Amino acid sequence: MNTQVYLDKFVTSFKEELKENLLGIYLHGSLAMGCFNPKRSDIDFLVIVREKLTPVNNNRIANIALSLHDEMPNDRGIEFSIILETYLISFVYPTPFEFHYSDYHRDKYRADENYLCGGFEDEDLASQIVVAYQRGITLYGKPLSEICEPIDKQFYLASILNDVEGASRDIKINPPAYLTPMYLTLNLCRVLYFIKEGIVSSKREGGEWGAKELPLKYQGLVNECLIEYNGDIDKSELDPHQLLDFVDFMIGEIKQEKSLTNG
Repeated sequence: MNTQVYLDKFVTSFKEELKENLLGIYLHGSLAMGCFNPKRSDIDFLVIVREKLTPVNNNRIANIALSLHDEMPNDRGIEFSIILETYLISFVYPTPFEFHYSDYHRDKYRADENYLCGGFEDEDLASQIVVAYQRGITLYGKPLSEICEPIDKQFYLASILNDVEGASRDIKINPPAYLTPMYLTLNLCRVLYFIKEGIVSSKREGGEWGAKELPLKYQGLVNECLIEYNGDIDKSELDPHQLLDFVDFMIGEIKQEKSLTNG
């Protein structure tokens, strides 16, 4: 998959639509960190604008996203959020956003021309901004380091904790389609890796750390998830009881390490 072709189309489309209002476009996530898998990964962007979007902008951007997504050979297409510059310069957590698109919202945008995911706050954006700042690739505009100061690590930690704590509850009840054991396992490793060593990592890097550093009885589970993430198998066959035991162990470790850090 030649991802550069799609990156170029994305940038060109947004430059044409937003013109002087467009401040920057930043690639983050798996593609930026060298672990993109077309079968499992989406292509993640942050788009920074100077002024609020108009309803016409929102409608056209939805159509741009749908058109680009339809062209892309990777299963999950693209995911992006549009954020006002002011919320980066004077950082706000949870972070307000103007517009969000992902595979989850694809059918809603297609079915309703007035549909909009935007105009409220999202705890997840803090972690995405940190990844874009530290590990991302500038596709258009100035580097984020020339626009804003680094985000305090307390907000990054709050953001990634919000994700895994919610997912750890959901996996036990009625998990949404995206919440797979592999996704949760590697994300839990990534969070504990950050708390223990301060490293902003990808899911793969977090899993590789966990496969070496976690107790031996969990290393096989983590390795199985890494094999799935890398695309060597379609779906890992995990023992459900071991998975839930692992989730409880990791949440306990995360809470303990967090309390030691705060203390």
